[in-house]
Amino acid sequence: MSDRLSEPLAELLDHLNGIGYEELYLPGAGVPDPHARGPAGTPATDAADSEERAVALGELATEASECAACRLSEGRKQVVFGSGNPDADLMLVGEGPGAEEDRRGLPFVGPAGELLTKILRAIDLERDEVYIANVVKCRPPSNRDPERDEIAACRGYLERQIELVRPRVIVALGRVAAQALFGTTEALGRLRGRWHTVRGVPARATYHPAALLRYSKYKRPTWEDMQEVRDRLRGGE
Repeated sequence: MSDRLSEPLAELLDHLNGIGYEELYLPGAGVPDPHARGPAGTPATDAADSEERAVALGELATEASECAACRLSEGRKQVVFGSGNPDADLMLVGEGPGAEEDRRGLPFVGPAGELLTKILRAIDLERDEVYIANVVKCRPPSNRDPERDEIAACRGYLERQIELVRPRVIVALGRVAAQALFGTTEALGRLRGRWHTVRGVPARATYHPAALLRYSKYKRPTWEDMQEVRDRLRGGE
């Protein structure tokens, strides 16, 4: 892709910045793609495909910013759509935004987000190499668990994010995200330790970083989970 952005993409980026969507990775904009992603076309074709998916994610973010499909829209400061690399091999899905995320419009930016960054670095990844989203895009009051109808109202956005990013692995962070992604009511302890499939993508469940801040006993099993994720990304089974 040329150094000069296409006019429609430049206009879209200006709009997204205005609604608080600050992080949008662009192919060729200084963040290398560290992983092969299957049979490749020509560089020009691959770059065009990446740009198209980045634009589509931006358009979806704009659509979500105006969403009033459930009661969560009534108390939000802003929609927290997602952030990161639309070419990411790894996609992480949390429960929903907290107070700091609601204020800034970005997922995992509080203390739990800082810990998530350290967890990623432990498996040799930086945040700008992955894509991060939540099951619901608006903050539940008092950080309560999102209810079933609220999760259902946001489901289409999350599914479309998965389709556009095309990750090789998905990690569900915490019980709510795991149950929503895997379509189950099983406890997180039973969902951990094995692979699941979400829209054709291998998926793993682990503890939410916020739980690790409260209970140190979860740190070791989370590390074990993330080692499995690392090995899968490196080509192991």
